[in-house]
Amino acid sequence: MSVSTRGIAVDEVNARLGQMIGTPNLPGVIVPDRKMRSPLGDAFRTLRRKPLALTGLAILLTWLLVGVLAPLLPIQDPNFQDLSQKLQSPSANHPLGTDDLGRDMISRIIWGARVSVPAGMLVIALTGIVGCLVGAIAGYTGGILDNIIMRTADAILSFPSIILAIAITAARGGPGLSNALLAVAIVLWPEYARLMRGQVLAIRANEFVTAAESIGANRSRILFRHILPSTDAPIIVKATLDVGAAIVLTAGLSFIGLGAVPPTPEWGAMIKQGADKGLQYWWYAAAPGLSIMSVVMGLNFFGDGLRDALDPRRRGR
Repeated sequence: MSVSTRGIAVDEVNARLGQMIGTPNLPGVIVPDRKMRSPLGDAFRTLRRKPLALTGLAILLTWLLVGVLAPLLPIQDPNFQDLSQKLQSPSANHPLGTDDLGRDMISRIIWGARVSVPAGMLVIALTGIVGCLVGAIAGYTGGILDNIIMRTADAILSFPSIILAIAITAARGGPGLSNALLAVAIVLWPEYARLMRGQVLAIRANEFVTAAESIGANRSRILFRHILPSTDAPIIVKATLDVGAAIVLTAGLSFIGLGAVPPTPEWGAMIKQGADKGLQYWWYAAAPGLSIMSVVMGLNFFGDGLRDALDPRRRGR
């Protein structure tokens, strides 16, 4: 068998290229120099291609930043009263008008962001942790414990959310932001428990879980090291969308007088105070109402984009 000079030269060039790019020298095989793409990197790339999701994230971050910087902004004290300026319509001095005690509405809206937005995020974080932990234990252990947890969740879910939250808040001693947040947490945790239970039941039948059990791994290690890390995507998406629901539910409790206590600037309580004044003073209720709407819409936009980014089947859509 004869080998041409041209063939030898081509093989030498291929070998040198293989050494330069760090690929194995395989005759007749082209190995591209391509880095491995992580699922998290794919999710971020998908999220960048969704302008609505980025808009929603920008709205949420803006409200958080405004709330954090509220003490440093050149605005009035939210509780400063000037009865000579009460119920003034929007103007250059008061861009969002004033309330029935002459307090500047834009100041109270900004300070209300320090209450409403972090409160919704905090209650969903705590609710998600407790609900996911309970649901994971129920799904993995099964048996009587699973039945007790799920029947408790079914009992809570059988009541309308706002009615049950009202009953819990009243039982806890009446109005108060802490009582309202606790009521919201009790109302929402069964949803996370049921979702996590379904995820655990689906994943525990996979081969890698069976392999871990076969080598003698204990149940807690299998649950926390092998099963739970595979359930993060749907939980993150649901938590993002539920922050808006928690804000609305907390505002609803404040609207009926079971949430934040005056003079705390809370959006739901401000809507109630404005609604009592009627349509003549439309800005009183419109300003906090539009604030809640903007946050909830931003969270929904971001949650929808995050769902598509974390779901491999939807990234190309």
